[in-house]
Amino acid sequence: MAHTTSNPKIHEGRNLKRFREMMSVKQDALAFELGEDWNQQKISLLEQKEKIDSDILEQVAAILKIPAEAIRNFDEQQAINIISNNTFDNCVQPASVFNNSTIHPIDKMIQLHEEKIALYERMLKEKDEMMERLERLIGGK
Repeated sequence: MAHTTSNPKIHEGRNLKRFREMMSVKQDALAFELGEDWNQQKISLLEQKEKIDSDILEQVAAILKIPAEAIRNFDEQQAINIISNNTFDNCVQPASVFNNSTIHPIDKMIQLHEEKIALYERMLKEKDEMMERLERLIGGK
């Protein structure tokens, strides 16, 4: 069980918890996906670890459908700095953004419609995945 090498300021367990919560995945559900050796308490302990074993991190990342590198390299302070710097830099001349606008209302409506269809398809896919998980959970009892 080799540990990953990463920036000492990055807490992989906390990052895992952030990503899990952003994706609305409960600790119990993650434990179920990892297998019968896992439970909610074990996930809680995993999220307290500064470094997570590479093989477990890869499994969790696959379940959450995110790259393992996202968990390994996410630095909250760096993200906050990037967001705050870009926010204030981009607000210097906000009026210029609107004066040069060439967006046509019909094109915008089409774009919004396509985004709505894509969202609906993603929701259907997630529903199907949730149904599969529930069927596995029910079948496992």
